[in-house]
Amino acid sequence: MAKIYKEEDADLGVLAGKTIAVIGYGNQGEAQAKNLRDSGVSVVVGVREGGASWKRASADGFKVLPIEKAAEEGDVVHMLVPDEVQAKVYEKIAPHLSEGNALSFSHGFNIYFKWIEPPKNVDVFMVAPKGPGFMVRRLYEEGFGVPALVAVEQNFTGHAFELALAMAHALGCTRAGVIETTFYEETTSDLFGEQVVLCGGVTALIEAAFETLVEAGYQPEVAYFECLHELKMIVDLIQQGGIEFMWQNVSNTAEYGGRTRGNRIITEKTREEMKRILEEVKSGKFAEEWRRESEGGMQFLKKAREEGKKKQIELVGQQIRAMFKRK
Repeated sequence: MAKIYKEEDADLGVLAGKTIAVIGYGNQGEAQAKNLRDSGVSVVVGVREGGASWKRASADGFKVLPIEKAAEEGDVVHMLVPDEVQAKVYEKIAPHLSEGNALSFSHGFNIYFKWIEPPKNVDVFMVAPKGPGFMVRRLYEEGFGVPALVAVEQNFTGHAFELALAMAHALGCTRAGVIETTFYEETTSDLFGEQVVLCGGVTALIEAAFETLVEAGYQPEVAYFECLHELKMIVDLIQQGGIEFMWQNVSNTAEYGGRTRGNRIITEKTREEMKRILEEVKSGKFAEEWRRESEGGMQFLKKAREEGKKKQIELVGQQIRAMFKRK
C-alpha cells in the first residue's frame, strides 16, 4: 500500500527565502500560484508579455515577468503550460537555470518522454494535484485541498523530496493526502486513464449507447437522459463511497442488470485493446503521434471539435440542460 503524506510530514519552512516562478497562468497556473501565495510563498508569474494571461495575472496582484526573467528570478521553476508547448517554452528557461535550482511539473509527460532534458545540476520533481484548477483553488479556500502525487526524477541537492512535499503543503494538498510515485507511473497511468476511461472510453460508450437507442426509434431526449444525464449521479455515488456503495444505492433491478450485463460490454476483446493502448503509452508511440498532431497544427483535433458540435447528442443536450437552468 502507498504511504499517505499529510500536513505533519511536510515542512513549509523549506520554501522560506525561495521564490517559485510559476510558468503559465491557465487553470492550473492561476490556482496554484494563488494557493502558493496565500500560503506565504514568494511567487512570480512568467508568461508571454502583453497577452491575456499577463493582464489577468497582473490584475490578480502578481509580479508578472517575461518567461526568461521569471526563470532567472525563481529558485523553483514550476512548469504549468500545456504539455505540447513545454519543450519550446523550456528553451527560453534552460539558459537561466542555476546550479541547485529546481525544475518542477504537475505532469510528468515531458520528462518521461524526454521532450525536456534538464541539466544534471538541478532538482527535478513533480507535484500533481488530482483535480482541475478550479477545484484546487476552491477546496484550498474552503480550508481543505485536493490530493496530489509527488515524484522526484533528479535529486541533485539531496532535498528534492522535501521541497516537493513543501510545495504540496503550500498548495493545500497535504490537507487531503499526498502519495509518492514516479514520473513513469504518473505519466503512463494518467494517459491510460484519460484514453481508456475518463475522456475516451466514457464518451465513446455514452455516444454508442445514445445512438443505439435513437436508431431503435427512441426519442433522443429520452436517450440523452438515460445514457448521459444520469451518469453524473452514478459517478457521484462511486466517488463518495466506491463501486459497492453505488450498487447499494441503486435499485435491485439496476444492480442485477448492471452486474450481469456489464461484462458483455467490457469483453475480453476490450481488455486486450486496453493492454495495447497501455503499451502505446509506455513505449512512447502515443507521445510521438501527439507530437506530430500538435506540431502539424492539430488538424485532427480541429476537425473532431467541429464535427462534435454538430452531433445529435450535443444538440439534444443543449435543450436538456436548458431545462435545468433557473430563471
